[in-house]
Amino acid sequence: MKTAIVVGAARGIGCAIAKRLAADGFAVVVTFTRSAHDAHEVVAEITESGGRAVAIQADLSKEEDVKRLFENSLKEFGRVDVVVCSAGIMPLSPIARGDVEIFDQTIRINLRGTFLLFAQAASHISEGGRIIAFSSSALGNNLPSFGAYIASKAGVEGLVRVLANETRRRGIAVNAISLGPAATELSLEGKSEEEIDQMSRLASQEYLCEPNDVARFVSFLAGPDGAWVNGQVIPVTEGLHDRSAATRVAGGVPVQLRAQ
Repeated sequence: MKTAIVVGAARGIGCAIAKRLAADGFAVVVTFTRSAHDAHEVVAEITESGGRAVAIQADLSKEEDVKRLFENSLKEFGRVDVVVCSAGIMPLSPIARGDVEIFDQTIRINLRGTFLLFAQAASHISEGGRIIAFSSSALGNNLPSFGAYIASKAGVEGLVRVLANETRRRGIAVNAISLGPAATELSLEGKSEEEIDQMSRLASQEYLCEPNDVARFVSFLAGPDGAWVNGQVIPVTEGLHDRSAATRVAGGVPVQLRAQ
């Protein structure tokens, strides 16, 4: 049985990805930082449905934690075939404020964490494996207060392209999903029902991306049909990926986009 490590799988998009990959026949490592109860609930749901799963705590920004994650995953299931990095943070602060603490924290988790995960994945993943990271449509919108977040995700995109070249001789595909506004806690935090409705109407089908929508796309990349997709940053934005617009208009009302 092939094995997938899903980082940040206790809630939200990571949870949906873990469940989908389990349904696809993968044994799943559900990683969490603090949400132990949620992670074990995900594991229970997978096992009750006939799948195999285990929860492992790991702080993505700590090298020793990431090493232990792979060591324990290999002990538990004997192999690693897919690694999905769906964990991240998005604190907002104007660059002029000079909040170095927010900048360092964002880079440490989003970029350093991805680097550490990539390093272990490249060393331990099976031939023909898949490594999937997450970027953001925020890179194209350049919204105020997103400086640290955009810097971290720009770095992730660079790592994806380099690692894809470093692992291609082993048939390992490395890609990133550039996600737009989605119905997740990260995207919707602090928004009113009216703002959420406006965001939904911005999409071409007037539908805000749900975690299961993202999970289906990860399933494609992780499966046999995704083998020839490599070194790509793929927009999954429902028509909202625009590298020139900082705002869009829904029903005549300007709406500032807050991306995943």
